Amino acid sequence: MAFAVLSAGLSALHRVAARVGDDQLDHPTPCPDWTVAQVVLHAAGDQHAWAATVAPVPSAATRPAYHPFQPPSRPDTSLVELVDAAAQAAAASWAAADPSAPALATPIPPVPELEPEVAAAAAALDAAVHAWDVAVATGQESPLTPALATQLRPGAEATVEPLRGFAYGPALPAEPGDDEVARLLRYVGRDPAWSG
Repeated sequence: MAFAVLSAGLSALHRVAARVGDDQLDHPTPCPDWTVAQVVLHAAGDQHAWAATVAPVPSAATRPAYHPFQPPSRPDTSLVELVDAAAQAAAASWAAADPSAPALATPIPPVPELEPEVAAAAAALDAAVHAWDVAVATGQESPLTPALATQLRPGAEATVEPLRGFAYGPALPAEPGDDEVARLLRYVGRDPAWSG
């Protein structure tokens, strides 16, 4: 995939989803209204929405059958298969996207267009932060690294503020010793020390 940051975000989501046990699907997450299964369904749905939008010829064919912000309680398939299908749709659409274009369309109504690299970072942000949500909810190691958090920051700065109160909670104040991961998580309204 031409957009390395998106590959990294999707890879993080895949690794985390692959380690979720069947007995962990209903665990609470940092997304207060959603379980582990619902967070993965939401994250996969968002990637389908991005894929349907950024391709040169937008297509409804890749959109999920459910609304990403109203995910069902259980997927029809395994979490890994769900993420793989979203990643395949993303790979096809982003491969067709022109990285030198002045802007790409986004599925975010308040932010209809973004520069290609920033759009890729915004799509990757969604995958990677939700991978973190699932990881901390299921006792896994965080998939976020300082390097990845730095790459995701432009996507966050372009999309988070217009979506505060809907997709993102209020930013949390910085703490002494915060690294890039903690700063990113606080910016998107996550407590880096969250525990279910």
